[in-house]
Amino acid sequence: MDVTNKTTKKTILVVDDEKNIVNLLVHNLTKEGYDTLEAYDGVSAVEIAMDKKPDLILLDRMLPKQDGIAACVQIKHYTNIPIIMLTAKSEETDKIVGLELGADDYITKPFSVRELLARVKANLRKNEFNLYNNREDASQKVEVKLGDDKIIIGQLELDLERFVVKIRGKIVDLTIKEFDFLKYLAKQPGQVVTRELLLEKVWGYEYYGDIRTVDVTVRRIREKIELDTTNPKILLTKRGIGYYISDKQ
Repeated sequence: MDVTNKTTKKTILVVDDEKNIVNLLVHNLTKEGYDTLEAYDGVSAVEIAMDKKPDLILLDRMLPKQDGIAACVQIKHYTNIPIIMLTAKSEETDKIVGLELGADDYITKPFSVRELLARVKANLRKNEFNLYNNREDASQKVEVKLGDDKIIIGQLELDLERFVVKIRGKIVDLTIKEFDFLKYLAKQPGQVVTRELLLEKVWGYEYYGDIRTVDVTVRRIREKIELDTTNPKILLTKRGIGYYISDKQ
């Protein structure tokens, strides 16, 4: 696929506080046929990403106003735009943190322009493949019934009056908090909800202390409703963002 084609031309947002690096990347991306946008701090990066919806973001780790990791988390909260982190830090733990919080790829400075362009191309292709698969999957969505007394999403059934949950026709024993957690997600199937919002809505108050509370609850629920907890089909994770109930079980 030729990126210079008008119908498929991609836009890359380049974010770095060093103007010479931005100029270098913009020059090479333009030569490859991409359109470009520029930002020099984390706050501007988020604003431009939300407003312009670029096809991919090259995001520096160390930025003024808001660092790259925080900007990455904020952007991924609202979009699925692929993000390649750029950083002078090469420590394995720093790389893992970036990837766990939503980055799609990671490259350290100094980097080869040829390698970076190859990563850009690979991530754009992967994103297009995922978008195509999502369109194909849309025709395979399971039956969803949202009522005042029952919620049915494929194999999952919640009786809201009797506080009963059935999976594949069999009753599973959940605690009240686990039931409330599942009910909140089931009322919006396919919609990813952040850990922070789940803590606020399910536990009944704003609580941003220990989001592991959510992860522990998810693990317990999966042990009760999933056939294989290592490959869940009902209660799914959106990496770096939160959880959702699949409408394509």
